[in-house]
Amino acid sequence: MTGTFLMTQAVGRLMARQGKGSIINIGSIYGMLSWFRTYAYKQEKTGVPFIKPAAYSAAKSGLYNLTRYCAAYWGKKGVRVNTLTPRRRSGYAGSRVSENHCSRIPIGRMAQADEFNGAIVFLASDASRYMTGANLVVDGGWTAW
Repeated sequence: MTGTFLMTQAVGRLMARQGKGSIINIGSIYGMLSWFRTYAYKQEKTGVPFIKPAAYSAAKSGLYNLTRYCAAYWGKKGVRVNTLTPRRRSGYAGSRVSENHCSRIPIGRMAQADEFNGAIVFLASDASRYMTGANLVVDGGWTAW
């Protein structure tokens, strides 16, 4: 949160002086929901329940409100602030984490690295000029459940 806040503050201030700009924060699915069963296999290995710290989800969810706050703060100065929330990309093939993730994604697979490009181009371009304070989720349907 601190790094994102400081960067957003610095860049937003410059954009506001120019009267235009688009800030895209990168969110996390775990800021939107608290489903950590993906990591349940760790308990099978160690016998100790795997519990994701509450601070992790709290910090991740805080990004969405920071985005909305900044969107409201700089909106009249021509600065749009949105969040892109991607789902984990491929690269973990064959791992238990990958299997658990894929079992919950309606599309049935992890994202390819280039599958977020269109969303980023959209948020950065004038195609989204009337969009601010929003969260664009690109997750293969993970949050549809």
